[in-house]
Order: sequence, then C-alpha cells, then structure tokens
Amino acid sequence: MILLGACAGWSLITAAAHDGRPEGVLLAVLAVAAGYAAGRVSGALLPVAAPCAGAVAGLVLAVTPPGLSPGPRYAAPLGHAGATAALLALATGAACCAAWATAVPALRCGLRVLACAVVAAGAVLGSPAGCVASAAVLLCSLAAGFARGRGAWLAGTAGAAGLVAAALWAVAGKVLPGGLTGAVGGRLSGHRVRLWRDALGVAGRHSGLGVGPGRFGDLATGAPRTLVSDGRPHSAPLQQAAEQGLAGMFLLVAVFCWVLYALWRAPRPTAVALTAGAALTAVAALASVSNALSFTTVTSGAALLAGWATARPWTAGTAAPSL
Repeated sequence: MILLGACAGWSLITAAAHDGRPEGVLLAVLAVAAGYAAGRVSGALLPVAAPCAGAVAGLVLAVTPPGLSPGPRYAAPLGHAGATAALLALATGAACCAAWATAVPALRCGLRVLACAVVAAGAVLGSPAGCVASAAVLLCSLAAGFARGRGAWLAGTAGAAGLVAAALWAVAGKVLPGGLTGAVGGRLSGHRVRLWRDALGVAGRHSGLGVGPGRFGDLATGAPRTLVSDGRPHSAPLQQAAEQGLAGMFLLVAVFCWVLYALWRAPRPTAVALTAGAALTAVAALASVSNALSFTTVTSGAALLAGWATARPWTAGTAAPSL
C-alpha cells in the first residue's frame, strides 16, 4: 500500500509540475489495489475456483472484445496486440495456479487442458507473442513442480524481466551493433523503435520530474504520426522515465520486485507461487515492449493473480478470535 500510494502521489506531483494528466496512472493504481484485494479475499475463500474462473474470464476477454483482438487495425507491432498477449499469459498462469492448488487429479488434468487451450487460442487469434508467452508460462509451471526452493527461481524471473528491459534500453540508445540493431528493429518495426528513442531522449532531458503524466505524445517528434499512434512510447519503463522521471521508473520496478518478494513469502504451495511469478514476469516483459499496462483489464488481472498466489487459504483455524 505504501508503494502504491507513492506511485499515486508522485504522479500528482509530476502532473502539477508540468500540467500533466495523472488520471491514467491513478486509474491503474486503483485497479491494482482493487484487484490485489479481491484476489486475496477470493483466493482465501476459493483457492481453486477463483483462479479457474479468472482463467476463463481472461481467455474470454482476449478472444471476444474487438478492442483487444489482433487484426488489421490492431496488428503487431503497435495497437492492442500486447494487451491480448498479456491476457493470454495471465489466463494460463491462473489455470496452472488452480491446477496446483487442487488435490483432485481429474480436476488438475482438466485445468491443465484449459491452460493448453489458452496457448492454442494465441495461435488461433494470430497472436504469436501471446502464444509464446502462454507456452512459456505453462512450461515454467510444469517445471515448478520439481522446484525445492523459491528464491533462486524468483530471482531468475526478476533477472529475465531485467534482461528484457536492458535489451529495450540498448535498442533505444543505439548501443547494440548495427546488424543486431537492424535485426531487432526489423522484428519490432521502425516506428516502435523511433517511439522508444523519443522516450529515451525525453527521459534524458527531463530525468528529474519527467514531462508529466500523459504528455509524451505532446512532445515526441521523432516518430511520425500514424493512425495507430496513441501518444505512448509502447514501453512501460520508458513511459515512466519520460513522463515521471527516474523516480517514477524506480517506483514501477519497486512494485514488481515487491510482488516477487510477496510470492517468496507466500503461504501457498511453492508451485503456485512460482507459476504466478512466471506469468507476471511474462506480463512485465510484454509491458516493456508494448502498451499492455495501458489497459485496465491487464493491470487488474495481474493484481488478481498476485492476490490469488499470495492468499492464505481460509480454514477453521484461521477464524478471528472473539473480542
């Protein structure tokens, strides 16, 4: 709560300094807080049914609404494809968490079939990022069953997310060899890379308070205006650095690290905690190279999954003592 309060407070400070628009950040903070609280409560009362229902809901949200479905208008590398991929990864993680939480073999098998169906849905939807991210979460979940400890695994997930962010920064800063930069730019489109470089340039010139929440689109000049341009750099860490300075980016990283710490300390089975960690890391990686966190369904879904994975299952022995 302290970290979320700091995120909200800092967005208001930077907005006041530069006439920014903090409503989007405040909505994201509210979605995270509400999602995490709902996940803790529902995960304590229904440790299997709640994440199972969440997996189905995530799959439905990724498939049905036109605003989150890949297509001509929302095709990669810009648009809503990152949010679709993130929802598929979260749905896979929720199904796998539910599978590890149940002691009924038939139900566990059915939930893993659901997770496989989510991976297949990514391929059917034409979302390669969603298919790869969901498959990675499923494989990590299966491997988590053989884990003897959490620390090294969660440190590895943090390192993976950091590696993606470092690669993004290297591409934006033009520090990679020319051939490698060209190959990465070809996979991601030059428009996206130009947006990243704009954001890095803005962050370098305004490293203290940034330019204010919601103002990147008003100041970025390197990337041409197109129909799919939405005024965002399509990278959560670069957007934070450009709009809220280095302190804003630090707060974003701190929230992710705290979630991993909470999973390390969680009373749930190790396989559940590691599966949730893998899914949230996939979302963090997707958010580094897309605008996935700009969608309330993604931020609230990630918070729900974190709440389910850190909830203490309700038993008769956990009832509050009478006063």
